Amino acid sequence: MTAPGVTNGTIGVGMIGYAFMGAAHSQAWRSAPRFFDLPVRPQMRVICGRDGGKAEAARAQLGWDEVESDYRVVLARDDIGLVDICTPGNTHAEIAIAALAAGKHVLCEKPMANTVEEAEAMAQAAAEAAVHGIIAMVGFTYRRVPAIALARDLVAQGRLGTLRHVRAQYLQDWIVDPQAPLSWRLQKESAGSGALGDIGAHIIDLTEFITGERLESVSGLLETFINQRPIPTQASGLSGTGGDTMGAVTVDDAALFLGRFSGGAVATYEATRFATGRKNAIRIEVNGSDGSLAFDFESMNELHFFDNTTDVQTQGFTRILVTEPTHPYVSAWWPPGHLLGYEHAFSHQVVDLMASLGGQAGPPTPNFADGLHVQRVLAAVEASAASGTWTQVEPDGIPGRK
Repeated sequence: MTAPGVTNGTIGVGMIGYAFMGAAHSQAWRSAPRFFDLPVRPQMRVICGRDGGKAEAARAQLGWDEVESDYRVVLARDDIGLVDICTPGNTHAEIAIAALAAGKHVLCEKPMANTVEEAEAMAQAAAEAAVHGIIAMVGFTYRRVPAIALARDLVAQGRLGTLRHVRAQYLQDWIVDPQAPLSWRLQKESAGSGALGDIGAHIIDLTEFITGERLESVSGLLETFINQRPIPTQASGLSGTGGDTMGAVTVDDAALFLGRFSGGAVATYEATRFATGRKNAIRIEVNGSDGSLAFDFESMNELHFFDNTTDVQTQGFTRILVTEPTHPYVSAWWPPGHLLGYEHAFSHQVVDLMASLGGQAGPPTPNFADGLHVQRVLAAVEASAASGTWTQVEPDGIPGRK
Protein backbone atom coordinates (compact mmCIF):
# COMPACT_ATOMS: atom_id res chain seq x y z
CA MET A 1 0.00 0.00 0.00
CA THR A 2 1.43 3.34 -1.04
CA ALA A 3 1.57 6.29 1.34
CA PRO A 4 -0.43 9.53 1.24
CA GLY A 5 0.96 12.12 -1.14
CA VAL A 6 1.90 9.56 -3.80
CA THR A 7 0.10 10.15 -7.10
CA ASN A 8 0.53 7.87 -10.13
CA GLY A 9 3.75 6.48 -8.66
CA THR A 10 5.35 9.88 -8.05
CA ILE A 11 5.72 12.27 -5.13
CA GLY A 12 6.54 15.96 -5.23
CA VAL A 13 9.50 17.00 -3.10
CA GLY A 14 10.06 20.41 -1.57
CA MET A 15 13.55 21.01 -0.13
CA ILE A 16 14.09 23.69 2.52
CA GLY A 17 17.71 24.85 2.42
CA TYR A 18 20.19 24.99 -0.45
CA ALA A 19 23.77 25.03 0.87
CA PHE A 20 26.16 22.07 1.41
CA MET A 21 23.52 19.57 2.51
CA GLY A 22 21.06 20.90 -0.03
CA ALA A 23 23.53 20.12 -2.80
CA ALA A 24 24.15 16.60 -1.46
CA HIS A 25 20.44 15.89 -1.14
CA SER A 26 19.72 17.33 -4.59
CA GLN A 27 22.25 14.98 -6.14
CA ALA A 28 20.46 12.09 -4.47
CA TRP A 29 17.00 13.13 -5.62
CA ARG A 30 18.35 13.37 -9.18
CA SER A 31 20.38 10.15 -9.21
CA ALA A 32 18.39 7.58 -7.24
CA PRO A 33 15.50 7.21 -9.75
CA ARG A 34 17.96 6.90 -12.62
CA PHE A 35 19.89 3.97 -11.13
CA PHE A 36 17.34 2.19 -8.94
CA ASP A 37 13.93 0.76 -9.81
CA LEU A 38 11.93 2.78 -7.30
CA PRO A 39 8.28 2.07 -6.47
CA VAL A 40 7.79 5.83 -6.09
CA ARG A 41 9.67 8.35 -8.21
CA PRO A 42 10.53 11.69 -6.56
CA GLN A 43 9.83 14.89 -8.49
CA MET A 44 12.07 17.85 -7.61
CA ARG A 45 9.31 20.45 -7.44
CA VAL A 46 10.63 23.36 -5.36
CA ILE A 47 13.70 24.52 -3.45
CA CYS A 48 13.27 27.07 -0.68
CA GLY A 49 15.66 29.58 0.91
CA ARG A 50 15.38 32.97 2.62
CA ASP A 51 17.93 34.57 0.28
CA GLY A 52 16.00 34.67 -2.98
CA GLY A 53 19.02 35.25 -5.19
CA LYS A 54 21.05 32.38 -3.77
CA ALA A 55 18.02 30.10 -3.76
CA GLU A 56 17.38 30.84 -7.44
CA ALA A 57 21.03 30.15 -8.27
CA ALA A 58 20.77 26.84 -6.41
CA ARG A 59 17.55 25.98 -8.23
CA ALA A 60 19.20 26.45 -11.59
CA GLN A 61 22.36 24.59 -10.65
CA LEU A 62 20.81 21.70 -8.72
CA GLY A 63 17.87 20.94 -10.99
CA TRP A 64 14.74 22.04 -9.12
CA ASP A 65 11.62 23.21 -10.98
CA GLU A 66 10.78 26.27 -8.90
CA VAL A 67 12.05 28.43 -6.04
CA GLU A 68 10.34 29.86 -2.95
CA SER A 69 11.58 32.07 -0.12
CA ASP A 70 9.01 31.05 2.54
CA TYR A 71 8.78 27.42 3.66
CA ARG A 72 5.12 27.95 4.63
CA VAL A 73 4.28 28.48 0.96
CA VAL A 74 5.92 25.12 0.19
CA LEU A 75 3.85 23.38 2.87
CA ALA A 76 0.64 24.83 1.45
CA ARG A 77 1.22 23.40 -2.03
CA ASP A 78 -0.92 20.42 -3.01
CA ASP A 79 1.78 19.10 -5.35
CA ILE A 80 4.28 18.67 -2.47
CA GLY A 81 4.03 15.35 -0.65
CA LEU A 82 7.46 15.28 1.03
CA VAL A 83 9.49 18.01 2.69
CA ASP A 84 13.29 17.65 2.90
CA ILE A 85 14.79 19.84 5.67
CA CYS A 86 18.44 20.87 5.10
CA THR A 87 18.53 24.01 7.24
CA PRO A 88 20.48 24.82 10.45
CA GLY A 89 19.37 22.92 13.53
CA ASN A 90 17.53 25.78 15.20
CA THR A 91 14.87 25.69 12.45
CA HIS A 92 14.29 21.92 12.28
CA ALA A 93 11.55 21.65 14.91
CA GLU A 94 9.46 24.54 13.57
CA ILE A 95 9.58 23.35 9.95
CA ALA A 96 9.19 19.62 10.66
CA ILE A 97 6.24 19.99 13.03
CA ALA A 98 4.46 22.33 10.60
CA ALA A 99 5.13 19.96 7.69
CA LEU A 100 3.77 16.95 9.57
CA ALA A 101 0.69 18.94 10.59
CA ALA A 102 0.18 19.76 6.89
CA GLY A 103 0.22 16.05 6.06
CA LYS A 104 3.66 16.03 4.43
CA HIS A 105 6.23 13.26 4.82
CA VAL A 106 9.47 14.63 6.29
CA LEU A 107 13.16 13.91 5.82
CA CYS A 108 15.13 15.96 8.34
CA GLU A 109 18.89 16.37 8.48
CA LYS A 110 20.80 15.48 11.64
CA PRO A 111 21.05 16.22 14.46
CA MET A 112 17.27 16.21 14.50
CA ALA A 113 17.02 19.20 16.82
CA ASN A 114 19.06 21.51 19.05
CA THR A 115 17.50 20.40 22.33
CA VAL A 116 15.79 17.37 23.83
CA GLU A 117 12.61 19.41 24.26
CA GLU A 118 12.52 20.25 20.54
CA ALA A 119 13.23 16.62 19.65
CA GLU A 120 10.43 15.43 21.94
CA ALA A 121 7.96 17.78 20.25
CA MET A 122 9.09 16.54 16.83
CA ALA A 123 8.80 12.88 17.87
CA GLN A 124 5.32 13.54 19.27
CA ALA A 125 4.26 15.21 16.01
CA ALA A 126 5.69 12.30 14.02
CA ALA A 127 3.86 9.74 16.16
CA GLU A 128 0.57 11.58 15.63
CA ALA A 129 1.17 11.87 11.89
CA ALA A 130 2.08 8.17 11.60
CA VAL A 131 -1.52 7.29 12.47
CA HIS A 132 -2.42 8.81 9.11
CA GLY A 133 0.37 7.04 7.20
CA ILE A 134 2.80 9.96 7.27
CA ILE A 135 6.50 9.08 7.47
CA ALA A 136 9.22 11.04 9.30
CA MET A 137 12.89 10.13 8.90
CA VAL A 138 16.24 11.51 10.11
CA GLY A 139 19.13 11.83 7.66
CA PHE A 140 21.92 9.81 9.28
CA THR A 141 23.27 8.90 5.85
CA TYR A 142 26.55 7.23 6.85
CA ARG A 143 24.63 4.12 7.93
CA ARG A 144 23.84 3.69 4.21
CA VAL A 145 27.49 3.38 3.18
CA PRO A 146 27.58 -0.24 1.88
CA ALA A 147 30.52 -1.22 4.11
CA ILE A 148 28.69 0.05 7.20
CA ALA A 149 25.51 -1.79 6.20
CA LEU A 150 27.59 -4.96 5.74
CA ALA A 151 29.12 -4.47 9.20
CA ARG A 152 25.65 -4.37 10.72
CA ASP A 153 24.70 -7.55 8.84
CA LEU A 154 27.76 -9.41 10.15
CA VAL A 155 27.04 -8.36 13.75
CA ALA A 156 23.38 -9.35 13.36
CA GLN A 157 24.48 -12.77 12.07
CA GLY A 158 26.47 -13.27 15.29
CA ARG A 159 29.83 -13.33 13.52
CA LEU A 160 31.43 -11.22 16.28
CA GLY A 161 29.94 -13.19 19.18
CA THR A 162 29.48 -11.21 22.40
CA LEU A 163 30.28 -7.54 21.82
CA ARG A 164 32.83 -6.12 24.25
CA HIS A 165 34.47 -2.95 22.92
CA VAL A 166 33.36 -0.19 20.54
CA ARG A 167 35.67 2.62 19.38
CA ALA A 168 34.53 5.56 17.29
CA GLN A 169 36.23 8.70 16.02
CA TYR A 170 35.08 11.55 13.80
CA LEU A 171 38.05 13.83 13.05
CA GLN A 172 38.06 17.15 11.17
CA ASP A 173 40.36 20.18 11.11
CA TRP A 174 38.41 22.95 9.37
CA ILE A 175 38.67 25.43 12.28
CA VAL A 176 42.25 24.77 13.40
CA ASP A 177 43.19 28.26 12.15
CA PRO A 178 42.22 30.82 14.86
CA GLN A 179 41.38 33.26 12.04
CA ALA A 180 38.77 30.95 10.54
CA PRO A 181 35.60 33.07 10.62
CA LEU A 182 32.72 32.62 13.01
CA SER A 183 29.87 30.67 11.39
CA TRP A 184 26.46 29.47 12.50
CA ARG A 185 27.99 26.07 13.30
CA LEU A 186 30.02 27.75 16.05
CA GLN A 187 27.06 29.42 17.75
CA LYS A 188 24.87 27.53 20.20
CA GLU A 189 21.66 29.36 19.33
CA SER A 190 21.93 28.11 15.73
CA ALA A 191 23.75 24.78 16.03
CA GLY A 192 22.81 23.55 19.50
CA SER A 193 26.31 22.21 20.09
CA GLY A 194 29.60 22.06 18.24
CA ALA A 195 31.58 18.97 17.29
CA LEU A 196 29.40 16.96 19.69
CA GLY A 197 26.14 17.41 17.80
CA ASP A 198 27.46 18.10 14.30
CA ILE A 199 29.74 15.09 13.93
CA GLY A 200 29.49 13.26 17.27
CA ALA A 201 25.83 12.55 16.49
CA HIS A 202 26.97 10.60 13.42
CA ILE A 203 29.22 8.20 15.31
CA ILE A 204 26.61 7.71 18.03
CA ASP A 205 24.13 6.65 15.35
CA LEU A 206 26.70 4.55 13.47
CA THR A 207 27.79 2.53 16.49
CA GLU A 208 24.21 1.93 17.61
CA PHE A 209 23.24 0.96 14.06
CA ILE A 210 26.12 -1.50 13.70
CA THR A 211 25.73 -3.08 17.14
CA GLY A 212 21.93 -3.02 17.28
CA GLU A 213 22.24 -1.72 20.86
CA ARG A 214 21.56 1.56 22.67
CA LEU A 215 23.91 3.69 24.74
CA GLU A 216 22.62 3.74 28.31
CA SER A 217 25.15 5.89 30.17
CA VAL A 218 28.05 8.21 29.31
CA SER A 219 30.96 10.09 30.84
CA GLY A 220 31.94 13.15 28.83
CA LEU A 221 34.49 15.91 28.33
CA LEU A 222 33.90 18.98 26.16
CA GLU A 223 36.58 21.51 25.21
CA THR A 224 36.59 24.82 23.33
CA PHE A 225 40.12 25.75 22.21
CA ILE A 226 39.38 29.08 20.45
CA ASN A 227 36.82 31.22 22.28
CA GLN A 228 36.76 34.22 19.92
CA ARG A 229 36.71 34.30 16.12
CA PRO A 230 36.45 37.08 13.51
CA ILE A 231 32.94 37.81 12.34
CA PRO A 232 32.87 37.31 8.56
CA THR A 233 32.33 40.32 6.36
CA GLN A 234 30.88 38.12 3.61
CA ALA A 235 28.51 35.13 3.78
CA SER A 236 28.78 33.10 6.97
CA GLY A 237 29.52 29.37 6.85
CA LEU A 238 32.68 27.38 6.27
CA SER A 239 34.05 30.13 4.00
CA GLY A 240 34.04 33.90 4.08
CA THR A 241 36.50 36.64 4.98
CA GLY A 242 37.03 37.37 8.65
CA GLY A 243 36.68 41.00 9.66
CA ASP A 244 38.21 42.96 12.55
CA THR A 245 35.23 42.44 14.86
CA MET A 246 35.40 39.34 17.02
CA GLY A 247 32.51 37.16 18.14
CA ALA A 248 32.19 34.51 20.82
CA VAL A 249 32.35 30.80 20.02
CA THR A 250 29.60 29.31 22.18
CA VAL A 251 29.93 25.60 21.37
CA ASP A 252 32.50 22.87 21.89
CA ASP A 253 35.43 22.36 19.53
CA ALA A 254 36.01 18.79 20.70
CA ALA A 255 33.95 16.14 22.50
CA LEU A 256 35.33 12.99 24.11
CA PHE A 257 33.23 10.50 26.04
CA LEU A 258 32.94 6.96 27.33
CA GLY A 259 29.78 4.92 27.03
CA ARG A 260 28.08 1.73 28.15
CA PHE A 261 25.80 -0.16 25.79
CA SER A 262 22.59 -1.96 26.66
CA GLY A 263 24.23 -5.32 25.87
CA GLY A 264 27.19 -4.71 28.19
CA ALA A 265 29.84 -3.49 25.74
CA VAL A 266 31.94 -0.44 26.64
CA ALA A 267 32.75 2.34 24.19
CA THR A 268 35.01 5.33 23.54
CA TYR A 269 34.07 8.28 21.34
CA GLU A 270 36.02 11.25 19.98
CA ALA A 271 34.57 14.03 17.86
CA THR A 272 36.77 17.00 17.05
CA ARG A 273 37.27 19.80 14.57
CA PHE A 274 40.88 20.23 15.72
CA ALA A 275 42.51 17.04 14.39
CA THR A 276 45.06 18.87 12.25
CA GLY A 277 45.42 17.16 8.88
CA ARG A 278 42.20 15.14 9.17
CA LYS A 279 39.53 16.42 6.79
CA ASN A 280 36.63 14.00 7.34
CA ALA A 281 37.98 10.89 9.02
CA ILE A 282 35.42 8.49 10.51
CA ARG A 283 36.80 5.38 12.19
CA ILE A 284 34.75 2.62 13.78
CA GLU A 285 36.01 -0.58 15.40
CA VAL A 286 33.91 -3.23 17.15
CA ASN A 287 35.51 -6.10 19.10
CA GLY A 288 33.63 -9.22 20.11
CA SER A 289 34.41 -12.63 21.56
CA ASP A 290 34.43 -14.25 18.11
CA GLY A 291 35.74 -11.48 15.91
CA SER A 292 36.24 -7.79 15.12
CA LEU A 293 35.23 -5.24 12.51
CA ALA A 294 37.10 -2.08 11.50
CA PHE A 295 36.00 0.72 9.16
CA ASP A 296 37.73 3.90 8.03
CA PHE A 297 35.77 6.39 5.91
CA GLU A 298 38.93 7.43 4.09
CA SER A 299 38.75 3.92 2.59
CA MET A 300 34.98 3.84 2.56
CA ASN A 301 34.63 0.90 0.17
CA GLU A 302 36.50 -1.40 2.56
CA LEU A 303 35.55 -3.30 5.69
CA HIS A 304 38.14 -5.20 7.73
CA PHE A 305 36.94 -8.38 9.43
CA PHE A 306 38.78 -10.63 11.89
CA ASP A 307 37.35 -14.11 12.50
CA ASN A 308 38.53 -15.40 15.87
CA THR A 309 37.00 -18.83 15.24
CA THR A 310 39.37 -19.82 12.43
CA ASP A 311 42.71 -21.65 12.64
CA VAL A 312 45.17 -19.45 14.54
CA GLN A 313 47.89 -20.19 11.95
CA THR A 314 45.94 -18.33 9.26
CA GLN A 315 44.13 -15.75 11.34
CA GLY A 316 44.33 -12.07 10.44
CA PHE A 317 42.17 -9.16 9.45
CA THR A 318 40.58 -9.73 6.04
CA ARG A 319 40.13 -6.72 3.79
CA ILE A 320 36.69 -6.93 2.21
CA LEU A 321 36.22 -4.74 -0.86
CA VAL A 322 32.53 -3.95 -0.54
CA THR A 323 31.71 -3.57 -4.24
CA GLU A 324 30.10 -6.90 -5.08
CA PRO A 325 26.48 -6.90 -6.32
CA THR A 326 25.56 -9.02 -3.28
CA HIS A 327 26.69 -6.26 -0.93
CA PRO A 328 24.10 -3.77 0.36
CA TYR A 329 22.92 -1.22 -2.26
CA VAL A 330 25.76 -1.99 -4.70
CA SER A 331 23.95 -3.96 -7.42
CA ALA A 332 22.42 -0.85 -9.02
CA TRP A 333 25.76 0.88 -9.54
CA TRP A 334 29.00 -0.22 -11.19
CA PRO A 335 30.81 -3.54 -11.79
CA PRO A 336 32.84 -5.02 -8.86
CA GLY A 337 35.91 -2.98 -7.98
CA HIS A 338 34.45 0.29 -9.28
CA LEU A 339 34.28 2.41 -6.16
CA LEU A 340 31.42 4.40 -4.67
CA GLY A 341 31.79 7.80 -2.99
CA TYR A 342 30.38 10.09 -0.32
CA GLU A 343 27.39 11.08 -2.43
CA HIS A 344 26.08 7.54 -2.94
CA ALA A 345 24.87 7.18 0.65
CA PHE A 346 22.44 10.03 0.05
CA SER A 347 21.04 8.19 -2.97
CA HIS A 348 20.63 5.07 -0.83
CA GLN A 349 18.70 7.16 1.67
CA VAL A 350 16.28 8.13 -1.09
CA VAL A 351 16.00 4.48 -2.14
CA ASP A 352 14.99 3.37 1.35
CA LEU A 353 12.58 6.26 1.79
CA MET A 354 10.86 5.61 -1.55
CA ALA A 355 10.61 1.88 -0.73
CA SER A 356 8.69 2.79 2.43
CA LEU A 357 6.44 5.24 0.61
CA GLY A 358 5.74 2.62 -2.03
CA GLY A 359 4.80 -0.08 0.45
CA GLN A 360 7.82 -2.27 -0.35
CA ALA A 361 9.30 -1.80 3.14
CA GLY A 362 8.18 -0.82 6.61
CA PRO A 363 8.63 2.66 8.04
CA PRO A 364 12.18 3.85 7.32
CA THR A 365 14.82 4.21 9.98
CA PRO A 366 16.17 6.17 11.65
CA ASN A 367 12.79 7.66 12.54
CA PHE A 368 12.09 10.62 14.78
CA ALA A 369 12.05 8.39 17.88
CA ASP A 370 15.60 7.34 16.97
CA GLY A 371 16.54 10.98 16.45
CA LEU A 372 15.14 11.80 19.89
CA HIS A 373 17.28 9.05 21.42
CA VAL A 374 20.45 10.48 19.84
CA GLN A 375 19.50 13.92 21.14
CA ARG A 376 19.20 12.44 24.63
CA VAL A 377 22.67 10.91 24.33
CA LEU A 378 24.06 14.31 23.30
CA ALA A 379 22.33 15.94 26.27
CA ALA A 380 23.71 13.29 28.62
CA VAL A 381 27.25 13.94 27.36
CA GLU A 382 26.81 17.68 27.95
CA ALA A 383 25.41 17.06 31.44
CA SER A 384 28.25 14.69 32.26
CA ALA A 385 30.88 17.16 31.05
CA ALA A 386 29.33 19.86 33.24
CA SER A 387 29.07 17.68 36.36
CA GLY A 388 32.15 15.50 35.93
CA THR A 389 30.13 12.36 36.65
CA TRP A 390 28.69 9.39 34.79
CA THR A 391 25.24 10.29 33.46
CA GLN A 392 22.35 8.04 32.48
CA VAL A 393 20.80 8.50 29.06
CA GLU A 394 17.09 9.22 29.41
CA PRO A 395 15.11 6.09 28.43
CA ASP A 396 13.40 5.87 25.04
CA GLY A 397 9.83 7.09 24.74
CA ILE A 398 7.93 10.35 24.45
CA PRO A 399 6.82 11.98 27.73
CA GLY A 400 3.09 11.59 28.29
CA ARG A 401 2.72 9.01 25.54
CA LYS A 402 2.16 5.31 26.24
